[in-house]
Order: sequence, then C-alpha cells, then structure tokens
Amino acid sequence: MKLTVVGGGSTYTPELVDGFARLRDTLPVQELVLVDPAADRLELVGGLARRIFAKQGHTGRVVTTSDLDAAVDGADAVLLQLRVGGQAARERDETWPLECGCVGQETTGAGGLAKALRTVPVVLDIAERVRRANPGAWIIDFTNPVGIVTRALLGAGHRAVGLCNVAIGLQRKFAALLGVAPADVHLDHVGLNHLTWETGVRLGGPEGEDVLPRLLAEHGEAVAADLRLPRPLLDRLGVVPSYYLRYYYAHDEVVDELRTKPSRAAEVAAMERQLLDMYGDPALDEKPGLLAGRGGAYYSEAAVDLAAALLGGEGSPYQVVNTYNRGTLPFLPDDAVIEVPAAVGAKGATSLPVAAVDPLYAGLMASVTAYEDLALDAALRGGRERVFRALLAHPLVGQYAYAEQLTDRLIAHNREHLAWA
Repeated sequence: MKLTVVGGGSTYTPELVDGFARLRDTLPVQELVLVDPAADRLELVGGLARRIFAKQGHTGRVVTTSDLDAAVDGADAVLLQLRVGGQAARERDETWPLECGCVGQETTGAGGLAKALRTVPVVLDIAERVRRANPGAWIIDFTNPVGIVTRALLGAGHRAVGLCNVAIGLQRKFAALLGVAPADVHLDHVGLNHLTWETGVRLGGPEGEDVLPRLLAEHGEAVAADLRLPRPLLDRLGVVPSYYLRYYYAHDEVVDELRTKPSRAAEVAAMERQLLDMYGDPALDEKPGLLAGRGGAYYSEAAVDLAAALLGGEGSPYQVVNTYNRGTLPFLPDDAVIEVPAAVGAKGATSLPVAAVDPLYAGLMASVTAYEDLALDAALRGGRERVFRALLAHPLVGQYAYAEQLTDRLIAHNREHLAWA
C-alpha cells in the first residue's frame, strides 16, 4: 500500500506518521511518500518520520520528494494538508478582518474565504494530477476550509472525502468525562465543517443510549469551559456546539479579544520554529510533546481509520466525515457538503440518517451553505463581485459596508495568489 501526503513538510506530519506507525495493523502502509516544495522543512520532517518508523518497528519505507507527479504515481490514497501562502498568509487572514470589526480567523468569515480562494485552484490541480496517475486513488482532504475544498473536489468528479478532527476530539473528551473507552462513544454530530453540534452522545453505537443529558448535568462546567461558552447557554441549547460556534454566538466578544492579543498565526509560527529545531535532532525518534499545542489532535487516528475503511482494511465502519448531503438534511441542497456520521467503505461514505434538526441550528446551516455556494463560485471563476457577494452572504459579515471594505482588503492581501486579480 502506498500513501502520499501532500504538504508532507508540515509540522503536523509527525503526528500523522506516529499514527501510521502505531496503527500499522489497521493500515499496513508499505510506502509513505511525503511531498512538499519546501525542501529544507521536508528533509527535517522526513528524517524524523523515518526514525519514528524505525523505533516502532515499522518496516514501511518513507520517501521524501518535491516531485508531485512522482509522489502520487501509484498511490492508493493521497492526503491533502497543504497551506497555500504559508503562515504569512494565515497571519494576514487573522488580521485584516479585524480592521473592519469582523472576526479574523483562518477557516471562517472573511479570512476563511481568502483561504478558500487561494486553496481551491491549487487543490483541483493536484487532484487532476492524482486522477491521471491513478484514477482509483482516494483523496482525503484535511486542508481547510474542508467543506468548501471537499465540495470543489466532489464537484469535479474526484473520489474524495473530507476529514476534520473536531468530532474525534470531542469523542475523546466525552469518553474521558464519562469514564468509558472512546470506541464506545458514538456522536450524533450534525452540521457543516466547523459549524457542528453534538445533538446526542450514544454509548455502544449509533442506536445506543443517549447520555448527553447526563453528560451536561454532571460535566457541563467542564464542557462549557473547554468551549469558552457560558454553562447556562449549553443548558438552554441542550446540545454541545463545536468551539467554532463561539465566533457566531459571541462574535463581538471574540473580536474584542482578538484585537488585544497576538494572533494565533504568530503563536503557531513561533511553535513551528521550535518544532523544526527539534525535528533536526538526530536523537529524536518520537513526536515531541510540544506538537500537541500545534493543533490537529487525534488527526492521525482519524486519518488512519478513514484511509483503512476506504481501502478495504479494518477501519471503523462508522466515522464522521465531510461528504455530499444527498437528502440527509432535507433543508439543504443535495450537493451541499455536510459533516455527519457516515458508513465508510471501499465505495466511499454514505451518511447515516439524521433526526430532525432544530430550526435554531438548521437556519444557520442553511445560511452558511449559501455562503459556501458563493465562495466556491468565487474560487472557481474569480472576480471582485463574486467575492463581495460571498462576503455579504456570510453571517459573520452581513453588512454591505463591511463587505465592500473586506473585499478590497482580501484582494489586496492575496493578489499574488489570485490569477484573476
């Protein structure tokens, strides 16, 4: 089995490699190819990857290259974890929206749109090259904004599934609070990527007992603190929103916070410099503890599980993924990409049935889906007016004066990545 990681020079990659090494019985990788244009980073990460495999007794071969076509040739699955423009672009995405009084964040709002505009054309080019090399290969997208990128891939006819670590992170946290094994926790997880709610927490499987009321009653303070939302709000909602909902439920509070502290991009950039120094140490043969602060917790386990199921291995039959709606949520178009539990196998992902969704959540999902329609149109066809329309439609923007200012700033800060600008 050959797996290729596009963006293999990312500081995330040792997390992924650690999962491949530990879970080799689930996903027997014989050749792992890390591809990245940044040769200096790639060699540091690749060296550590080889040492991790060696320490854990994995017999697979780790290959590093900057040649994308060679990297994807013969690959059974290709994982995408790239960042077009690097941390410098992320820093800008988190900064200029604040100048207009809007949330500055890399996956949602105006910053998320900028990332989508930079990313979608690049990902589609990569996917076409994967298809030419091996039409049967699966593409697993971990590149944000996952919902929009996955929709672009599926719309172009690629064999693709989107992956996010929010659900597996909550599963692990809930399991710890409840004192059960993570595999015993099944989430009624519903929404769009980075716009999800846990409407049930079931023990033993999709039809198991719903212990969400007990979880909130006994551990509501801990859950609320983790989400940085008031406990009374969770009690009123009766569900657990993802932490990204704080951008919507406490928008102005978040904007005030973001204006008074260093950007997350600056924190991550500093952490990446430390991590790369560590990766260069020939004595290091495991992922360092500092990597946990980088983000992407449990990404490796989710990725291994998904790849194994898609490739006919021992992956879990039910996983939370990003895939076409196809009637699962009747208030959204069939070609919307939703994030829900699905049955995953060699033919792809099929969403499990979802109970009726409260209008409180359904309305916001529908609004953000409309924005994603417009965002994808802007990413595929370009043009200032399409950017403006997407921003005007986004619930975190919504006012024409803001949309005008944000449009100008987005184009100015991303001109080098926009072929039409």
